Amino acid sequence: MKAAAPRYCVLIPCLNEERAIGALLRAVLTHCSDVIVVDDGSDDATPEIVAKLPVTLLRHDTRRGKGEALRTGFREVLKRGFDAVLTMDGDGQHSPNDIPRIVDAASRYPNHIVVGARLLNRAQQPTGRRFANAFADWGISWGCGKPVTDTQSGQRWYPRAAMQLVDLKSQDFVFEAAILIAACRDLDMNVVSVPIESRYAGEFRLSHFRPVRDVVRITWYTFWRVLHYGHVVQSYRASHDTPPLVHDPEGLCGGNAAVAHSGAS
Repeated sequence: MKAAAPRYCVLIPCLNEERAIGALLRAVLTHCSDVIVVDDGSDDATPEIVAKLPVTLLRHDTRRGKGEALRTGFREVLKRGFDAVLTMDGDGQHSPNDIPRIVDAASRYPNHIVVGARLLNRAQQPTGRRFANAFADWGISWGCGKPVTDTQSGQRWYPRAAMQLVDLKSQDFVFEAAILIAACRDLDMNVVSVPIESRYAGEFRLSHFRPVRDVVRITWYTFWRVLHYGHVVQSYRASHDTPPLVHDPEGLCGGNAAVAHSGAS
């Protein structure tokens, strides 16, 4: 049954996104009037562009990584009393037009993390990145003890309880994996995905994510979390014997057997 939409805001961590950030924010504002941008020490025109728009701009004097940018944003969101936050990357990879679909999934699945999963037009994804993401999904799902699709997507809906994990000891891109694992394991929170486009066209700048370096870091962190929680074999079976939950009422994924299509819960 669909519940009332929680009070939420959009959080966008960014670094040197002068090419995309203005158009992205103007489009986001058509869907949500509460937007927080955390600039992680940009040395281009990003902060000046953001400052001209009706959004909240928080700045790091020096670069601290995506994890710290999200932490800064989460603390601001919690301080303002929002029930949830929707995160998006600042490079334009995530379409603001998917915001209503993610909010709808959050309303139908209360107390779930909602992931905008790049299940559509996957051929656009660079081969190395596609393999890295698939490997990360395999490992992080094991860490979560539950199946999760597109564990590397930065377009996510976090309920307030998940944001309260803000002080987890992890850095940079590992932080997003740490939140998923801790929310699933410590809070018994579930994850539902919404299919979104894989957008890797030439207008986007190269990702700050480094497939080899960052996947190694994420894998190492996840390995130790799997051992920490124990029941290693049971966790693997629970996370890999059933498909992930995907909210796809429009049938965008077609007959893809790799996902479990679902409407309302």
